[in-house]
Amino acid sequence: MTEPRQYAAAGVDIAARSKFAAGLPAILAQARRPEVLSDAGPFSGLFRLGDKYRDPVLASSADGVGTKVKLHLALNRLDLCGPDILGHSVNDILACGAEPLFFLDYIAGNGLTSDQKTSLVEGVARACADNHCALLGGETADMPDVYPPGEFDLAGFIVGVVERDRIIDGSKVAADDVLIGIPSSGLHTNGFSLARKVLDICNGEPLDETRRRLEERPAILGGRSLGEAFLETHRPYHSVIAPILDRVHGIAHITGGGYTENVPRILPKDLTARFDTRAWPVLPIFQLIRQRGEVSDEEMYEVFNMGLGLVLMVAPADAEEVLAAIPEALTVGSVVPATGRRVELRGL
Repeated sequence: MTEPRQYAAAGVDIAARSKFAAGLPAILAQARRPEVLSDAGPFSGLFRLGDKYRDPVLASSADGVGTKVKLHLALNRLDLCGPDILGHSVNDILACGAEPLFFLDYIAGNGLTSDQKTSLVEGVARACADNHCALLGGETADMPDVYPPGEFDLAGFIVGVVERDRIIDGSKVAADDVLIGIPSSGLHTNGFSLARKVLDICNGEPLDETRRRLEERPAILGGRSLGEAFLETHRPYHSVIAPILDRVHGIAHITGGGYTENVPRILPKDLTARFDTRAWPVLPIFQLIRQRGEVSDEEMYEVFNMGLGLVLMVAPADAEEVLAAIPEALTVGSVVPATGRRVELRGL
């Protein structure tokens, strides 16, 4: 008779983990590039950069999905976590002009089933494949006593490449540059702690109650449920922006910290980014949060993307070409000599 395993009783089942790991090579194969030199299993992933680049510079970034994972879990849509973290990561390295090469994920939780873990990794693999990014490896950690039973977190690490002479670092941004906004799909992966508090969702209530609240269909959402609006994934922009990157002086990914924190990260200190907030439509989900939470306009733009996931800074002579190449893009402001504020939000 086989003796019970004490490690499994402590919350870490090696046998179940091994069975899950056996299925990973097939999943990772969905997101493979020719440069990948290793399969799932070794201690490290191998990626050959090759000789297609003249003076390559690697760009990297790490981030997580944040408290949005509580909504993924409540609605049993763990497959959407991958598109969220991949979209966020792709955009972060796009801000310097880099294309994605490979990605690694880190899943930590307590009591996730093998099916749940598989759904998470398959979602990451599918998102990587959609963005021509190799899923090179990752880690799945069972961490009882750190996470509450049934809960988890997902983080991602991306590496991309950009030619050194094509790095976008904001140094070319100048007064009179045009601010061009690219629409977001929703909250993306930021501001969910405030959104959940304002709408009283995933704040300690029983799971059945959470799901009931997420089924609400406020009139302002045009027939969509709160759950549908919340789970809109973080939109990746590389394929949209890549054809006109050589016309762009600066890129701001509007994530946590909204406009006031993210735009100055690419803006020279002697300049101000002046936005006309009336130049683009605020998505209904943000209007709902603002109304129900009585959140000030200023704070909304400090926390959320408010409908723009990316802001480009482009010379006036190139603005028409950029707008023509991206039909959904909108002129949302301009760069002006410093006014004492790094970002001005006019029209609030």
